[in-house]
Amino acid sequence: MCLTLPAPPALARRRVEITGPTEAKMLINAFNSGADVFMVDFEDANSPTWSNLVGGQANLTEAIDGTLRFTSPEGKEYRLAEKTAVPVVRPRGWHLVERNVLVDGAPMSASLFDFGLCFFHNARPLLERGLGPYFYLPKLEGHLEARLWNDAFNAAQDGLGLDRGTIRATVLIETILAAFEMEEILYELRQHSAGLNAGRWDYIFSMIKTFRERREFVLPDRTDVKMTVPFMLAYTELLVATCHRRGAFAMGGMAALIPSRRDPQANQRAIDAVIQDKRREAAAGFDGTWVAHPDVVGVAREAFDAVLGDRPNQIDRRRDDVSVTPDELLDAAATPGAITEAGLRGNINVAFQYISFWLTGRGAVGINNLMEDAATAEISRSQVWQWLHNDITLDDGPKVTRELVERVIAEELETIREQAGGGPSAGYLDQAVALFREVALADDYVEFLTLPAYERMP
Repeated sequence: MCLTLPAPPALARRRVEITGPTEAKMLINAFNSGADVFMVDFEDANSPTWSNLVGGQANLTEAIDGTLRFTSPEGKEYRLAEKTAVPVVRPRGWHLVERNVLVDGAPMSASLFDFGLCFFHNARPLLERGLGPYFYLPKLEGHLEARLWNDAFNAAQDGLGLDRGTIRATVLIETILAAFEMEEILYELRQHSAGLNAGRWDYIFSMIKTFRERREFVLPDRTDVKMTVPFMLAYTELLVATCHRRGAFAMGGMAALIPSRRDPQANQRAIDAVIQDKRREAAAGFDGTWVAHPDVVGVAREAFDAVLGDRPNQIDRRRDDVSVTPDELLDAAATPGAITEAGLRGNINVAFQYISFWLTGRGAVGINNLMEDAATAEISRSQVWQWLHNDITLDDGPKVTRELVERVIAEELETIREQAGGGPSAGYLDQAVALFREVALADDYVEFLTLPAYERMP
């Protein structure tokens, strides 16, 4: 039985969706990428400086009006193409506040700030273009948070005199708790739902965070936690089956690999990995997928074209063969792989670099041919906390102790300083190290690294 309203025409085909922050050049490149949808990100790919937030909203409004332009320091001009991707906006999650706007003397919800500005300025212009106010909702942990969003949508639509159901929202299932309430989340948003998305990186983070003190949930090196490991496969299979049973879109996860235009071999490895990932998703029944870079839009599309043909989606594929149990969703112990010194070093290195860039105002950073954002940084620091607090011994080395982590911190910091030189992030490395120690080594686990990071932001 369908729970959701039919998709509006502009969202009927979502084969490839590109994601990225709201800086003008990146906005133009994403809109022009050839993707069906552009997920305009005010959340994990955005560092929430006031200029990023307000400037990003202004850039988005200009893009919707068709007037956005950008000229690089070298004089290269960027303009929107005649045909562009459909914008779907991701506001920040419920756990965050916007300190620059007070309501009754207290910082207001960052979620409502991002959503409200976007909806107020852009809902009618989008409708005039045959589109609509479409959103991605992050970090939900259950149906009550979905109900709160639904109430916000109704209040906003009533305030502008728009019909209820004009807004459409896709919920990222990126927490282990939400995986147990997919049906309920779809139900709460049934008048506004555009489906669910498999937010893979935050989902891994959530699995570590939720069960961080239980040894049976200790995961191996981040590079070993692939989409085909048992608990991830169970989650994605359940998502497709749940969505299609209710007539809703099931959207695949992010391909974080970045092609290299300088190294042909690295480029081919990235392309091959994206092809394999997207073929798997299309075969599993997903209606579309995410990519992080314009250069892989084409290969992702080819994978879905091969399965969908002329159909806009495959919602009619019910996946009645899927039967997933709670134990399968929680089977982290069956994840193959090792916990190694290279994995420990990689986590520390990536976390340092990402946090230092985040403090300068960059929320999406290419590191080692991967697009890193807040979600992947959360995995990195959470794995260090998990390994340390569960007395893990490295497969190829000693036990993970504070002394070992501190030694690796010092060594990786020296390496990063040499690589960074005098770059803009170099001046923030000391703050990044202090923050890393706070969120990876403290006795009490910090729920989100972006909370103390926000307090350190200039």
